[in-house]
Amino acid sequence: MRTYENIMIVHPDKVGDEYNAIVEKFKGVLSDLNANLLKVDEWGARKLAYPVKRQGRGSYVLTVFEGEPTIIDEFERRLRLDESIIKFQTVQLEKGFVEDDSAAAAEEGQGAEEEE
Repeated sequence: MRTYENIMIVHPDKVGDEYNAIVEKFKGVLSDLNANLLKVDEWGARKLAYPVKRQGRGSYVLTVFEGEPTIIDEFERRLRLDESIIKFQTVQLEKGFVEDDSAAAAEEGQGAEEEE
């Protein structure tokens, strides 16, 4: 199994329950394709560097998963068909997934300072 990272930009008009339904839908697609979800990180709405499909903003969702190379074509096909997704990119992580410990270390450091 290989490790992949996908980032998708959800249409800015999709908020609340609609937005959550889209994220859950694509988690389900990966599960149906026998992928192992490692991380789903929602970055929230951000300004785009340039307009995409006449939109200047979008909600970013980062997904890290493990799976066979054959699932990527089907996953990206479903992303392409969904009008709520305005842009996406999937890349293979050559060294696998490594959880970023710098954020966790920063939180621990703040906790230690507060105890003093």
